[in-house]
Amino acid sequence: MIQFFGSKTPRRRMIYDGKAKTIYEGPEPGTVIQYFKDDATAGNGAKHDIIAGKGVLNNRISAHIMTKLEGMGIPTHFLKSLNMREQLVRQVEIIPLEVVVRNIAAGSLCKRFGMKEGTVLNYPLVEFYYKKDELNDPMVSENHILNMGWADPYELEEMVAQAWRINDYLAGLFSGIGIKLVDFKVEFGRLYGEYEEVYILLADEISPDNCRLWDEKSGDKLDKDRFRQDLGGMIEAYQDVAKRLGLIPQTGIIMGGNVDEQIAASLSEIENDVARERKLRSINKAPPSKPWK
Repeated sequence: MIQFFGSKTPRRRMIYDGKAKTIYEGPEPGTVIQYFKDDATAGNGAKHDIIAGKGVLNNRISAHIMTKLEGMGIPTHFLKSLNMREQLVRQVEIIPLEVVVRNIAAGSLCKRFGMKEGTVLNYPLVEFYYKKDELNDPMVSENHILNMGWADPYELEEMVAQAWRINDYLAGLFSGIGIKLVDFKVEFGRLYGEYEEVYILLADEISPDNCRLWDEKSGDKLDKDRFRQDLGGMIEAYQDVAKRLGLIPQTGIIMGGNVDEQIAASLSEIENDVARERKLRSINKAPPSKPWK
């Protein structure tokens, strides 16, 4: 049965239902629809709430950032926004790893090493976590990844290279609007070519849900830590980020805890023209530069 979710986009077969997004079959082969939910979770789902408008803001912020990254030469799964909660994206095989890049000590890094929150790291730190809810997404090493077969040396090197470039771009983007990029988490997926080529694409999303963002002047947190740490004002923080990026009117789209659907629906669509024209670079044409063992 076809369902509708207010946006008038026909709802196809559900492929995956996650904590913050639902994935549906796409309108054409090789595509899926990514639906952004208002669910907020922490502690691997132990803490849960519905925050009206979160999905709308994350959809718009992520679409904007993915398009900018594509323009910088980072291939992504994003094709275009369909409405205020949905995106059309390429269907990829998700690599079961979270790649975390840290610029400033916060969160689990402080807990593991007894560091003071806010300590600026000597250089960006790249970490890997195995995506497995029942194991609480354990931190893993490069050797774990290769030994377990979650990614091969070519894929691992490509993911790290892209993570560094993403960090460089995001740090500059947010600095330009008065925000410090503390850390962020990204996921990647495989896209297979007609002749067994393998392409690595940035997937999932980039939003205040998976970035730590602090106001440069006040130090206020503008990300999901407001929910994790019971600080309150989560949706106001997300809306502030979207305003600074020029993605919503300065008056906002959430009034009194409710989304102004008329304003949200009137926002311009974001389309990733570069993604449709780009000739992707296969990763399995030359040996990796690092002798992974």
